[in-house]
Amino acid sequence: MGRRWRDGRGELIVHGPDADVRVPLELATSYRARTRGLLGRDTIDGALLLSPASSVHTFRMRFPIDVAYLTHDLTVLTVHTMPPGRLGAPRLRSRHVLEAAAGAMAGWGVGAGVRVSVSPESPRG
Repeated sequence: MGRRWRDGRGELIVHGPDADVRVPLELATSYRARTRGLLGRDTIDGALLLSPASSVHTFRMRFPIDVAYLTHDLTVLTVHTMPPGRLGAPRLRSRHVLEAAAGAMAGWGVGAGVRVSVSPESPRG
């Protein structure tokens, strides 16, 4: 079940036990967008999905982030909070990485075993 998205915006849907949580999402799928990630920013509104990705670093970042490693079917493997200046260990089963401001993911209900969905914004034409 390969997923192909384009750089842009969309919505992250966190499937919770009682209700879904919807979060603004940026999609970084090109090499250039994945490499840039959150570098040079002071904050993020919502989350950033790097795809494909199995590891991240926080060198030259200005704020700590939550990092969720996702399987090919968008199930969360693990969530870690990373301060600036760190190198995250690669996760072998990870196909996508979700980043957000530190502490945000707990509030959305993102944790190991949780399924999420991505709804990309439709191109206007």
